[in-house]
Amino acid sequence: MDPKHQRRELTDGRFIPVLGFGTFAPEEVPKSEALEATKFAIGAGFRHIDCAYVYQNEEQVGQAIRSKIADGTVKREDIFYTSKLWATFLRPELVRPALEKSLKNLQLDYVDLYIIHFPVAMKPGEEAYPKDENGKMMFDTVDLCRTWEAMEKCKDAGLAKSIGVSNFNHKQLEKILNKPGLKYKPVCNQVECHPYLNQSKLLDFCKSKDIVLVAYSALGSQRDPKWVDQSLPVLLDDPLLGAIAKKHKRSPALIALRYQLQRGVVVLAKSYKEKETKENMQVFDFELPPEDMKAIDGLNRNIRYCDFQFAAGHPEYPFSEEY
Repeated sequence: MDPKHQRRELTDGRFIPVLGFGTFAPEEVPKSEALEATKFAIGAGFRHIDCAYVYQNEEQVGQAIRSKIADGTVKREDIFYTSKLWATFLRPELVRPALEKSLKNLQLDYVDLYIIHFPVAMKPGEEAYPKDENGKMMFDTVDLCRTWEAMEKCKDAGLAKSIGVSNFNHKQLEKILNKPGLKYKPVCNQVECHPYLNQSKLLDFCKSKDIVLVAYSALGSQRDPKWVDQSLPVLLDDPLLGAIAKKHKRSPALIALRYQLQRGVVVLAKSYKEKETKENMQVFDFELPPEDMKAIDGLNRNIRYCDFQFAAGHPEYPFSEEY
C-alpha cells in the first residue's frame, strides 16, 4: 500500500492518516479493553488513533501506544494521536491545563491533533456532565473565539502539533475563520457522518475553506441507549449497502468506510473486535465505481444518531442549523 495515498495534508503542512481507529466505548466496557484493542489496531496497521479526555481511557490508550513504541512496531512520529478538549474546559484559562491533564494521562509529550470536542460550554469542574438538583445540564457562557486563541497557544507551546474542532456547524466555523488576528485555521471539523447523514453541504463548505472533514459514527454509531434513539434504523442493515457489499465481496462496513474515503473524508472506524479491526484495514484494497457512490449518496436521510439533546437549550447548540 502506498502510504502517501493514505494520508491527507492539513493546512498547517502536517499530514493526517485518512483511516483512524476510534477508541470510545460505553461505560460498561472495562477500560482494559481500550488498551488491548489499541495495541491490536496499531499491530494491524492503524497509525491514526482518535481518543478524548471525556472517554476516560486516555491512560490505557497512551499505554498501548507506548508499548507498541517500546516493542519496535512504531516510532512516536509514526502515530497520529488526537485528543479533545471537553465542554467543561472551554474557558480560555482552562484549555492548556486540560491538555496537560490529557498528556499526563497518556504519558506523551504532545498530541498530534487537539480539537474542541463540542461547542456548547458546560459548567467547569470535575463533573463531565454537570447537572443541577433537577437533573438539568448546567451550562456556561464562553466566547469560542477566546477558546480558540487558547488552543493556538497550545500549538505554539508545542503541546499540540495541529488544532481543530468537532461538532461545529458552518456558522461556528465561520466565526473562528473570520476572527480578527486569527493565527491558525482549524485544520479539521470532526462530525457524525455516514450514508444516512452524509453531510454533503458541510463537506462542501469545509472543502472550500481547506478544512478536512473527519467522520465519526461512520458505521452508524455504537447505538449506546444512553445517547441513541433505539428506534432509528441500523445503518449496516441497509439493503442497498448489503447489495453493494455483496457485489464487491466486502462487508457493508467496508463499503461505508470506502464511501467516505472517496469523498475526501477522513474516516474513523471503531471496533474492539480484532476481526473487524483487521478487516477495516482492507478499505484500501478496492474502489467503488461512480454508480455505487451515487447510489450511496441517495441513502442520505438526515438521521443523526448522536444529537446531544441535553445541550439543545444552549445558544451554541450546533445542530439547529441545517449544516
